[in-house]
Amino acid sequence: MPRKLPFRVLHVSGQDESYRAAELNYHSPLTKGWQASRYCLYPQDIVLQLENRCRLRKIQILSHQYLIATKIEFFVGDVPDEQSQDLENARYTRLGYVSLSDNEKTGYKARELKSVHVDAIGLYLKLNIHKNHINKYNIYNQVGVIAINVIGDDIKRPLGITDPDLFLDNDKRKAIEGDPSLEGLYNKPDFISPLDDLAFDMYQDPEIAGIIRKLEKKKQEAVLQERFEYAKKLKGAISELQKVGEKLGKYEVEKRQAVENEDYDKAKLKKVQMDEYRLQVYKDLNLPDLLETSGSRHPQNIDLEPIRQPTPPRLQELSYRTPPQSPTPRTPYDERPLPAMKRPPAVPEEEDPPPESSTGITGEPEPLGEKELREASYAIDVFGEPLVSKAYSKTWSYREDALLAVYKQMQESNVSAKEECRNLLKAGIFLVKRAVDDKVYAVFKAGLHLLRMILNEYIPQHKLQRQDTIYAVEKTIPNLLHKGGDTAARCREDSKSFVLEEASFSEVKPTNIVPHECVKPFKLTLAPRQAQSQCEIVEALYKKLGIKSNSGLTVDNLMQFCVTALGHNSGEVRDVAERIIKDLYREVKDPVKDYLPPDNEKNRKITLYRQLYEYFDKVDGKPSKGDLKKKRVDDEKKKQQEIDMLQQQLQQLKDMASGKQDYQPSPRPKKLKPKLKPVDESVLDSKKAAPRRPSIASKKMKTDVKKKAEKKKQKDDDDVSMYNMDNICIFCGERNENFTEEGLDLHYWKHCPMLKRCTNCKQVVEIASYTEHLLTECEAKSNYAKCPRCSEAIAKSDYDEHIAAKSCNPSKSSFNHCPLCHQNIGSGEDGWKSHLMSRDGCKQNPRRLLAINKQPTAGKGKPAPKGKKTPR
Repeated sequence: MPRKLPFRVLHVSGQDESYRAAELNYHSPLTKGWQASRYCLYPQDIVLQLENRCRLRKIQILSHQYLIATKIEFFVGDVPDEQSQDLENARYTRLGYVSLSDNEKTGYKARELKSVHVDAIGLYLKLNIHKNHINKYNIYNQVGVIAINVIGDDIKRPLGITDPDLFLDNDKRKAIEGDPSLEGLYNKPDFISPLDDLAFDMYQDPEIAGIIRKLEKKKQEAVLQERFEYAKKLKGAISELQKVGEKLGKYEVEKRQAVENEDYDKAKLKKVQMDEYRLQVYKDLNLPDLLETSGSRHPQNIDLEPIRQPTPPRLQELSYRTPPQSPTPRTPYDERPLPAMKRPPAVPEEEDPPPESSTGITGEPEPLGEKELREASYAIDVFGEPLVSKAYSKTWSYREDALLAVYKQMQESNVSAKEECRNLLKAGIFLVKRAVDDKVYAVFKAGLHLLRMILNEYIPQHKLQRQDTIYAVEKTIPNLLHKGGDTAARCREDSKSFVLEEASFSEVKPTNIVPHECVKPFKLTLAPRQAQSQCEIVEALYKKLGIKSNSGLTVDNLMQFCVTALGHNSGEVRDVAERIIKDLYREVKDPVKDYLPPDNEKNRKITLYRQLYEYFDKVDGKPSKGDLKKKRVDDEKKKQQEIDMLQQQLQQLKDMASGKQDYQPSPRPKKLKPKLKPVDESVLDSKKAAPRRPSIASKKMKTDVKKKAEKKKQKDDDDVSMYNMDNICIFCGERNENFTEEGLDLHYWKHCPMLKRCTNCKQVVEIASYTEHLLTECEAKSNYAKCPRCSEAIAKSDYDEHIAAKSCNPSKSSFNHCPLCHQNIGSGEDGWKSHLMSRDGCKQNPRRLLAINKQPTAGKGKPAPKGKKTPR
């Protein structure tokens, strides 16, 4: 079965120093490729040497997007058996050529992938590259090749099993010998795996590509062993990993471009995205289970197929424009330019350790470089280079082992000299700082475990000074606060929890170093997640420690921290700071305001400060300005409603009671709202007839009004000069020069002792007919029943109790019965007036005293009696 053939560039006629031919030895998303030197002579030659003499089946060329050759010729070279394998002894045979598009249709944004199927044997492959297409971007007349791929067979390979990278030779050969029908399944001399295609490696992350090849091998083994469920599972995993590898390749491209643009924040973000996404996929797919590795403390070496063409540490310039697809590809990737890379999706969060690198654990960590040796010199002097090398290893399990070893050494240390104890402490803290910043969760947790032991056990055991405790906390807490902004939720929460726990350690709490460090104002450019985490830590410390004299927290340092946080551009950060300020104000009140802008109209226009000021008013028991404004609006609205309804009622009174016209009962007026105020509107024309009342309670009383008006009219006709109806209330008989149309309106509504407002419907009715109103006309009449004993309207909720008590004052047929004081009074209208208006009258009538106070004293006259002259 054909496979991907390793090669190396042996000769090139010319090259740009920034794009050397050695780039062609590697396949990855970061490959830059080869470019000819500027203004070179054509044709240009590239000679590739294969590992062994091979049978070539397929050659693939990925061209540059605008440094495009017009055509490329292919030659296969071999050396006669009697001569040494040297380039000078090679004899070449021309295979043919391919022409390349000028790429104008894609705007020079896509790269063309050409595949050539051949059948030739040789040790060398020579490319003869002709002159370039002319375009505005190719100003130096160069040509460029991004990648070359060669697929073929080793001619010395036995005919049976064609690919030892995919089969276990002995088992497979025995299986085929035992069942010849399997030969057609595995021995496919013309089949080329998509995993060997150039587009696969140019898309895929190299590590993922290695895992996919390993899983493909396991799948073929499973099919041979008829483990079809396992093979199905491997097939799905391979499909998912191909998508993952493409995404990781895109992330790597974006990261390298950010580095090239010196946008290091973006580069760091992309690196974090790649690491977390890779971890999430490894966990979701459960690679140890798929690869059937035995479980142990450390991740097993996946034993991936060695990556034949690893990624070089170079930048690349992969274009970002989706090219058209080839209409009839020979394989899934044949004859199509590599597509542009789109923006990657959000990366899921995960902090579990990844599988070890494809080379596996070799038994010893990699040696320290010169930079690491200088940086860790202090720790090396204390713990030794082998242990520190593990702490710096790229293998996470070595880093974890180093921390566990330090933990054990410090815990069991019996050093008595204080200086040696401090040296051990400083070296341990140095490694803790690195562990807290580690992206692998297991290493991070081991670092927290070591720091907890140092603060709770090592320092007390060796009786180190207070300053040593402060040193340990000061050195590590910035790393912990930074970890609080980690993209992994578990790391964030563990970091915040440890800071709060650390503040309560017996050796740490008296120093107050934790709250002092946490309330230091941060820069407004701090990342939102980290700023929010620090604010939440301060909030928790305040709730836990308070602002007592020995807590390390004061109004001053809390408010300075919060005021800074209020200026952050993240709403979540400002919300936490606002909560702290509100909690602090509830405790200390006014001192909080000293750190905020003045409470004035200008600052209240700022939403943040307005909310704080209104909260302060609420705590102080003051109505907020917003509440006052709302109340004013509501009052104005109610006042307008009262005016409108009173106008309707007064108009109905005009139509109902006219002294010179026959009385025509009018429809019952609309009910008035409570708490009405007098209005400046016209009332009845008192020259025509006296007003009756703002609202009529019964038809019987309407008839009384008509009779009363007619009687007064006759009296007026008899002696108009002695009695004038102007400025007189027809109910109580009070005469007042202020009883204009507006004055009478006010009098009826609030002062007339013969009238009252219904407590249910708010109509103004005569007290004499109040009981009848409640039983027959009020909108709440269904809630009342008449007592047969006292004849009053009793609420049904109290009716049974009222009847059973028999304590009410019985009414008498020849007397009136007052609904206010429940007494029997004189009969007729005079009896009502005497009871409701006299000094010894109804004590339950609140308007009676007002009427008495308004009566003229001796010499000034009294209220004019009905039908008589006013005494002089």
